Amino acid sequence: MPISKGAPYGVPGEVPAGVVRVTSDAEARAALEQARRDRRPFPVLGLLGGDLRRTLGGAGADLAGVRFTVDVGEAMIGGTMRLFVAHLVARNRWWTRAFVAMNAQWRGAWNLGPRAHPNDGLLDTYDARLPAGQLLAVRPRLHHGAHLPHPGIKEARTAAIQVELERPLPVYLDGAKAGVTATLVVRIQPDAVEVVV
Repeated sequence: MPISKGAPYGVPGEVPAGVVRVTSDAEARAALEQARRDRRPFPVLGLLGGDLRRTLGGAGADLAGVRFTVDVGEAMIGGTMRLFVAHLVARNRWWTRAFVAMNAQWRGAWNLGPRAHPNDGLLDTYDARLPAGQLLAVRPRLHHGAHLPHPGIKEARTAAIQVELERPLPVYLDGAKAGVTATLVVRIQPDAVEVVV
């Protein structure tokens, strides 16, 4: 069940036996997609790096044993349903046209989804159309999450969304290129996987 406002989140304890340790969001996504292809339940993931780990407060070189249930994003790209744990980014080279769906707060050094929560049953989406001249004003504010609100960025919090882009754009799932498309169908799978930080 997705977390409710003000409820405690995360349970301290031992690192479970059989945890699959991953060092990035892309590795976490690959482990989940492999389990799906093998028709196995998702494994418990031990997050040793990545934006989802940072969002959950993970730090240090090893797992502290704090367990969380998190949502997983799903995106239809090129006729294939793909997964993501932290973020989906479809963008042109300069970010003047972008669509972003955040399950985590961070994308690298950028606080791209300042209100995103990995267990609220929603994706924080941002549909951006920015004139090139405004990029210089927006970019320095991304580190602090202060780029929002912005008249060129349409925000929505949703469990599912379909987006028609004007032309095909490269799509990145958890930082790894996953294809090129002009139509995105994105949804959240609540309470999909247990992770440990």
